[in-house]
Amino acid sequence: MSSKPDWLRARADDVAVGLLTAMFLAFVVQITARYVFNHPLPWTLELCLTTWLWTVFWGAAFCLQNDEHVRFDMLYNAVPRRVRRYFAGAGALAIVVGLLVSMPGSWSFVSFLMIKKSATLRIPLTYVFGIYMLFLLATVVAYGWRLLRIIRDEEDLSSGDEVTT
Repeated sequence: MSSKPDWLRARADDVAVGLLTAMFLAFVVQITARYVFNHPLPWTLELCLTTWLWTVFWGAAFCLQNDEHVRFDMLYNAVPRRVRRYFAGAGALAIVVGLLVSMPGSWSFVSFLMIKKSATLRIPLTYVFGIYMLFLLATVVAYGWRLLRIIRDEEDLSSGDEVTT
């Protein structure tokens, strides 16, 4: 039997698959309408862009593990575990603080977008860009939890790419 976090991650993956499927289907409709029927449909482009935006932020917030994100860790891998702990803690703290500081301004802008609608689908732009607020919140929680685990010395600080001699 899988654990609750595994089940939640699988459901988050399901949402990402749904978003990618919607984007792909809109893309196929767009290509067919444009090149088969010579009648481009503007809403398909907007749907592709919106689902891509949602897929990127949803995936980064809920589908990827910390070690699956792109990172530049040559220096991190070259130092002893104790120094890695400081690096990882400082990195997690910087992400949490930076995103928390950006949250009020981001919320102000995203909520302001309620007065504007998308060009063809007429969706309030708050719904289009609201995923960014969810991304911010999820990332702050994830890196706050990671920072707590680093402080408690419960976090695995190896990257799996180290050269051992």
